[in-house]
Amino acid sequence: MRPQALVDYIGQDHIIGQGKTLTQAIENQTLHSMVFWGPPGTGKTTLAKIIANSVQAHFINLSAVLSGVKDIREAIAQAKQWQAQGELTILFVDEVHRFNKSQQDAFLPYVEDGTIYFIGATTENPSFELNNALLSRVKTYVLKSLTVEALKTVINNALKNDAQLKALNVAIDDESQELLAQVSDGDARRALNFLEIACDLAEPGTNASGSSEVRFISQKIIQDVTSQSIRRFDKGGDLFYEQISALHKSVRGSNPDAALYWYCRMIDGGCDPLYIARRVVRMASEDIGNADPRGLQLALDAWQTFERLGSPEGELAIAQAIVFLACAAKSNAVYSAYKEAMSDAKSSASLDVPEHLRNAPTKFMKELGYGKDYRYAHDEVEAFAAGETYFPEAMGEKEYYQPVDRGLETKIKQKLDHLRGLNRTEE
Repeated sequence: MRPQALVDYIGQDHIIGQGKTLTQAIENQTLHSMVFWGPPGTGKTTLAKIIANSVQAHFINLSAVLSGVKDIREAIAQAKQWQAQGELTILFVDEVHRFNKSQQDAFLPYVEDGTIYFIGATTENPSFELNNALLSRVKTYVLKSLTVEALKTVINNALKNDAQLKALNVAIDDESQELLAQVSDGDARRALNFLEIACDLAEPGTNASGSSEVRFISQKIIQDVTSQSIRRFDKGGDLFYEQISALHKSVRGSNPDAALYWYCRMIDGGCDPLYIARRVVRMASEDIGNADPRGLQLALDAWQTFERLGSPEGELAIAQAIVFLACAAKSNAVYSAYKEAMSDAKSSASLDVPEHLRNAPTKFMKELGYGKDYRYAHDEVEAFAAGETYFPEAMGEKEYYQPVDRGLETKIKQKLDHLRGLNRTEE
């Protein structure tokens, strides 16, 4: 079912559409080296083979999982022979991110001198997984998950064009086809695998006119075939970080519904709930802070609850914390203050603690002036020593923490404004 020509290729209109760079390169026979980055089953290998067919180039296929430098050398040697005959070679490397730096460097001189046109395929972010020398010599194309409509086209093409399926005279109704496309999760390979299994389970019957036997694929069959399907997640990969980012930003954006959706996507994909629980604690501190300190306690309680109950009961407690944080008043004032204070701490010299703030447990230290003139706050009006200094003398007084006018921080802001005002009157 792999398309052999560009006209039959399904999806990726953003790079294969009319007037697009890659389309023009193929039509004009002006090839360049490239990397295809996208999820599984989006047509990376297929597109590479179509390009080779379109420009009448030899196609060498290497897998970074199984190949080494020896295989690369053999491929280059073959490509040089074809180059001497005036023929083009496309060297396709699947899972190119699995090659180490030295293996990736082995391609560079041959990409430079035109011995090969390099096409790499990867499911990982090239900017993290490929070295800069190789990246500078290729153009990166981002492939996207196939839409439901594109997957339905893939399914229809298989039913119409695959000889074995035509022989079985398989039929599938629109609702079952829609369901199959949806659970395939943007992956054409997965859709075809599911379809193949479903055809084996198809139930015999007759068509509407009763003139011929037909094998029907029902929604129940699709549900049975795909019941153990796991959504794409890829712990530790791009999808992992994209989804936790979406969860965090949904909480920050006060959207409990979207936050729950991304949480469930991660759980459905096999993410460790304890990882999410830890991140939820971070959200409570970073984005809610003192606007509602209950958020941090609830996040910690959810973490502890999951540790005690396990899955699936404990996952509900994490969901509860996520919804609370999404609905809570937001403040990143502590987070911003912390970053600013840390920046000063790293950039300033090892400034001495002012003498009046130092403890003086010995007579000698008292004679040195440690603790002299220190004002004990509890002995002052409002338990506040107005005008007292607490920073190193060379720094002057700083105001990192700026509470927002939301939640509990409204009252904290009022209190701090009052106390800082008292300090200014003493200057």
